[in-house]
Amino acid sequence: MTRSKTVIRERIAYWEDVLEKTQAAYVALLEGRVKAYTIDDRSVTRLDLPSLEKAMEHAEEMIDRLEAALEDRRPRKAVAVIPRDY
Repeated sequence: MTRSKTVIRERIAYWEDVLEKTQAAYVALLEGRVKAYTIDDRSVTRLDLPSLEKAMEHAEEMIDRLEAALEDRRPRKAVAVIPRDY
């Protein structure tokens, strides 16, 4: 089932907005400019830095997937490397 390109573009814009807000919170907390940061209705502190990192990774992954769908190609897959002795 293929999605409309306009719907995919809207989702990309949403995830880019999420990524931008999460990165702003992460930088502000990391640099110590603030003790708490509010993203929409969620308040985060320095203790939430690991969860913000995961949220940024997830947003980047979603953007990659959606851009791949927009271009009608498969998203990149991780390839395992098998070390061998020769």
